[in-house]
Amino acid sequence: MPDGGASTRDDDEDERDLDEDELRDRIEGVLLRVAGGARTPGQAPLDATLVPTPLSRDRITAWLGRSGFAYFTDSDGDLGGLWHGRLFYFLVLGDQDEVLQVRGQWNRDATIERLEELLEACNAWNADHIWPKAYARVRDDGSVVVCADTTVDVEHGVTDDQLDQLLQCGLTTGSMFFDSLDAEYPDPLRSAP
Repeated sequence: MPDGGASTRDDDEDERDLDEDELRDRIEGVLLRVAGGARTPGQAPLDATLVPTPLSRDRITAWLGRSGFAYFTDSDGDLGGLWHGRLFYFLVLGDQDEVLQVRGQWNRDATIERLEELLEACNAWNADHIWPKAYARVRDDGSVVVCADTTVDVEHGVTDDQLDQLLQCGLTTGSMFFDSLDAEYPDPLRSAP
């Protein structure tokens, strides 16, 4: 480039004359530098585990299997399982399956009379913690359930290590929240206070 920083016609032509392999080498080189290592021409291709790939239910299923977790697939195709007696789902959401959500439900329910204090417990948690988002829902029968979810947009893909961290984070922080509820509410919640 000339001193002014503008590209010349020859520079532009050089960029357009790159064949597919040269372009791939340049892109892989940039990705490797960002991921922590430089690549020189002629080296082996980029390690696939370092490249973010699209989120999918299959990838979550593979993670569950590698982790030795028992799980099920419901009639909607959603993956779920029990952790410490609590139901968790692993959802792939969004128009292009770009959102990961780990959603848990406390293994206890409460009467409607307990709704206000459970909402206060959820709000207190949300004020002090980034994850999970805690909330209470009233079912059609009037019982109250408390839920927690960790939601992450992975529009640009996710590596296997990143996916592992996100799924573990959803399970761990959700369990921490539910443990805090167990400590705060040792009494039966199915009776009015």
